[in-house]
Formats: sequence, C-alpha cells, structure tokens
Amino acid sequence: MTQHYDTLRAVIWQDNQLYLIDQRKLPQEHQLISLDNAQDTAKAIHDMVVRGAPAIGITAAYGVVLAARAAYQQSPDNWMVTIAKDMEILANSRPTAVNLCWALQRMQALFSQITGNPESVLLAAAQKIQAEDIAANYFMGELGAGFLPEKSCVLTHCNTGSLATGGYGTALGVIRNGYAGGKITHVYADETRPWLQGARLTAWELVQDNIPVTLIVEGAAATLMRQGNISWVIVGADRITANGDVANKIGTYSLAVLARYHGVKFMVVAPSSTLDAQLSDGSQIVIESRSQAEVLMMNGQAIAATGAQAWNPVFDVTPAELIDVIVTEKGAVEKPTTEKMQKLFIA
Repeated sequence: MTQHYDTLRAVIWQDNQLYLIDQRKLPQEHQLISLDNAQDTAKAIHDMVVRGAPAIGITAAYGVVLAARAAYQQSPDNWMVTIAKDMEILANSRPTAVNLCWALQRMQALFSQITGNPESVLLAAAQKIQAEDIAANYFMGELGAGFLPEKSCVLTHCNTGSLATGGYGTALGVIRNGYAGGKITHVYADETRPWLQGARLTAWELVQDNIPVTLIVEGAAATLMRQGNISWVIVGADRITANGDVANKIGTYSLAVLARYHGVKFMVVAPSSTLDAQLSDGSQIVIESRSQAEVLMMNGQAIAATGAQAWNPVFDVTPAELIDVIVTEKGAVEKPTTEKMQKLFIA
C-alpha cells in the first residue's frame, strides 16, 4: 500500500553518523544535529532533542552502534566490557519509555554472536529496528483508521508522528491514514504544556503534510467535546501494563476522563515494544519528573511569580477501563482487560 502524507524522518543514519532533528528548535527552525558518540546521544535523549518512545528506542539503538565503535577502537579484544559504561549511560537517559530498554536489550543480545568489529552487525540491527517500526506504523495506521466513522473530527495529544517514531507515526499514523482515506476531515491538537509538543511538533507535522489542524489549549478540550465536534481521541503511549493501563504524556488521563463523560471514543496506538508484561497495572509505573523550570519558565523567560514552585510529572496513567481500543502491530484490543491483553502479549 502506498503511504501518503509521509514526508518526515526525525532519526537519520547517514555518512557513518547519527543525525537528529532538533525538536527543541521546531517550528521556528528545522535543524539537524550530528552525533558521533554514545554520551552525546544519551544527552540528546535526556534533553528532548529527540522524544517519543519509539524514536527514543531507535536513537538508543544507533547510540549502541556509536558506543561499539568507540569501544572497539579502544579495546578490540575486550569491547564487550568496555561498552558497558556507555550502555548504562544510554539506559539512564529517559527511564519511563520502555522502548529505550527494549532496544538496548535487543542490541545487547547480539554481542555474544559477534566476532571482530561489531559496528556493521549492530548498525544493521539498528536500521532493522527503525524499518520494523515504520512498517508497524503503516499497519497500525490502517488498523486504527478502521475503527473511525466517516467524516470524523479527532483530537490528539502530545506528538505521536514521524518526529516521535521511526517514521509515519503511531496515533498520527492512524490520523494520516484516516485523512488519506477520507475518514478524517479535521484534526484538533492539544498544545501539550510544558514542552508544547502539540503546538510545536504535531501542528508543524500536519501543516507539512497539508492535513488541516486546529490547535487548542488543554483547558478547551471539554468544551470542544461538549459541542459534539470530536468523534475520537487518539493518543500514543510510552508504556502499557499487563492489564491495559497506559502511561503517556501528562494530560492524557484528563482527556480520557473527559471523553468518557462526553461519549467520545478513546484510542491508544503504540507498538508492542511498549507493552510491559512485568507490570501488572499502572500503579507500578515509575513516573519521571523533570525540572520545575520547565513549568515556571518559557524560552528562558519567567512566566510565574518569583518564589512559586511547580510540580512537573512528565507522564500520567490512564486506567484501562477508560480506553475503548488499544492498537498495536500485533492487533487491536477493544475494552482492554488483563485477559485480553495476555493474548496480545502471547502474540
């Protein structure tokens, strides 16, 4: 199937280097930064140069390639030991995104099979992870769009598109497919404070692909739903537990509660690498908190009274009972429960 509205890649391997779109500069500036070592790659992940669970995992996989290059140059006969420090640095860059650890574990599993210089083997593995992610997003886009009624208006939160994945997107992949197929007529996007991923990134992506988008502040979502303008809320996920609870960007839980009250359907779209069978429910998810300054300041300027404090959890947990369908590349689970999710894990 030919994919439409698919023009962006946020993670690029070219000329033996890793390149990332610096998402902190969007939408004012479309700038690529080059990375040639694991430490800078981990810093780019932590500092939100790249964000979104799948993109973080893919970036980390390429970080392993850079780490292996350095380790082999330093100690050709003992690179598997030398690389350990860089692996730990990469693992600690963003703790909530399960894709990060998943990608690192997948890369590390190859170490014992490698003889000689590990770079080519690990590069092929990282590129395969990215290619698989894009293919999965195409599939999820079509599967998720199948749940939408004709002439839908949808609401999305944060950024789940090409900038957050290997390409095409998870929730935005559904939106891209739905728009291409004539099912979606308009997209509403939350601003997504404090990093404004909806305003800076999602709106920018959709504008690049000529998909009509209207930006709203989070506080406007309830009124928009009450007016009957929204058929579905479509979001991504950073971690999904065994019972179908979902950790995603802060504000997702609010949308799920509002959607249920107003009779709006709620869809979560995420690759199976986001599933964490080790956690029985969302209460076990460790929620990352970031600096108060991200809430108290914007573009280096204070926006709050001096002396005020801020609480800045990056994610929240949406209970499974508020979710109408979880879409993965392994299939869709409607009204998720532990029993239904178990079948998906086995698949």
